[in-house]
Amino acid sequence: MRLARLVWGGIVVLIGLAIALFISAQAAVGSLANRILSVDEVPAVQVIIVPGASVLPSGQPSDVLRDRLLMANELYAAGKAPKILLSGDHTTDDYDEVNAMRKYLLTLGVAPQDIFLDHAGVDTYDTMYRAAHIFGVKSAIVASQTFHLPRALYIGQALGIDAYGVAVEKQAYAQDEQFALRERFAIVKAYVEVLFGALPEYQGATIDITGDGQVTWDEGL
Repeated sequence: MRLARLVWGGIVVLIGLAIALFISAQAAVGSLANRILSVDEVPAVQVIIVPGASVLPSGQPSDVLRDRLLMANELYAAGKAPKILLSGDHTTDDYDEVNAMRKYLLTLGVAPQDIFLDHAGVDTYDTMYRAAHIFGVKSAIVASQTFHLPRALYIGQALGIDAYGVAVEKQAYAQDEQFALRERFAIVKAYVEVLFGALPEYQGATIDITGDGQVTWDEGL
């Protein structure tokens, strides 16, 4: 009986710690919501960061990703930043978010030299870490959906980026409820990664974000 009580006591403590971690993470990340601004309100920065999202089998950006790119172009055209950093998953030959993003922005008239590609932005933490440590980003606007922005900004701020967000939604998405639920747990993951100073899956040589973005391309126009 005494062993059973100890086991149950341990379980209760673990559950309590998990709940405390969950609440602390939501509060810490949620506090960055005040840095989500409109296109007119957001200050000029060094670079616009576009986190990756799914690409269709046709090679076209999904609705979620297209809205991020459209907002990045709007911010760029408004003079909010001279460079755009496209960060997504291109760690295998058969899946390529960043070149799909690049091609779409080129059709919108963004100058090739102003488009940088981060081929190893496999998740939001890696995107923001590599922006800070590989590309030397000091200030940025993140163009993403409202549910995602506080987490991206929390990570960016923790890594030394003066980060703002602009929400990109131009429509409702079929998976809105799933996105919101998944984000709750992604927030906890990000909170722990920041707490313990996690390293990204991939690192690499530094790249000057003020230079010519085409040095990061792996294929032509």
